Amino acid sequence: MSYKAAFKEFFIPKFKFALTSSVATLLDYGIYLTLTMLLLTSETIAHAISYSVGMILNFLLQRHFIFTSKRKTSAIFAMSVMFSGIGWLLSQGIFNLLIYSISFFKTYDILAKILTTGTIFLYNFYTKRFSFERRMPLQDARKHLRRNKDDS
Repeated sequence: MSYKAAFKEFFIPKFKFALTSSVATLLDYGIYLTLTMLLLTSETIAHAISYSVGMILNFLLQRHFIFTSKRKTSAIFAMSVMFSGIGWLLSQGIFNLLIYSISFFKTYDILAKILTTGTIFLYNFYTKRFSFERRMPLQDARKHLRRNKDDS
């Protein structure tokens, strides 16, 4: 496999994932800002609610536009919820660490949310791909490296 093909295989799925995730993230941020700025909900509760709604939308979009289902939908959903739950805990931990330990982020909590979102992106991609397609991180890259090594 050429480097160009390997590049496409590595980056195109993440680009498509990023597009659908952006839609879910916009909803997440819209809910978060509404809860914190208009309804004066605490940042931690607002983040928990907005993340959960975004997670469900993200699953639905990814199911239809990104991944090929190689399991029953109920199994995929259960795994996605489990991985998203772990992602939510990681997300809450990172978010709370930032806003409660660095005063800058307490003042600019939306920046803490942006940093948290970026950190969780790759975790979400690889766990969702595993849930839908039974593929491990870098599984294809390892196969191609072995194949290229055998060809030489």
